[in-house]
Amino acid sequence: MKKIAVFPGSFDPFTIGHEAIVRRALSLFDEIIISIGANALKKSFYPLETREEMITKVFHNEKRVRVDHYEGLTVDYCKKNGAGYLLRGLRTAADFEFERAIAQVNKAMAPGIESVFLLTIPEHTPINSSIVRDIIRSGGDASMFVPAAIDLKDYKGFED
Repeated sequence: MKKIAVFPGSFDPFTIGHEAIVRRALSLFDEIIISIGANALKKSFYPLETREEMITKVFHNEKRVRVDHYEGLTVDYCKKNGAGYLLRGLRTAADFEFERAIAQVNKAMAPGIESVFLLTIPEHTPINSSIVRDIIRSGGDASMFVPAAIDLKDYKGFED
């Protein structure tokens, strides 16, 4: 049976930490679906289509990575796509506590789906999308925190 993992997130924007998790996870899975979840509680900086385009550029040569988006429960999306795994990256103990609670609820709702956690490399621990967005909003150069395939000058976020 094909091992398919969903890597869900808002990816607003996609960072080098996200990229590293996916590239490392390719040794574990046959296919990874990077799926942008619509979160009604979060106001996006980049439009959904822009985020999909950015991520697609990063993995344009990797046939085992697909970029998609969804609304609703992540476990329902996994079932719909035949994914038996949820992939998540962990930077800190706080990330672990947050992700653990979600994983346990997901396991109760969908016993056949396993959550798989990969620790970030130490250099990526301080990098998160919120910090990168703040740098961009303030006119700073965030290029060192996003994959090389993404040229932030090509993209405009929503105005606050």
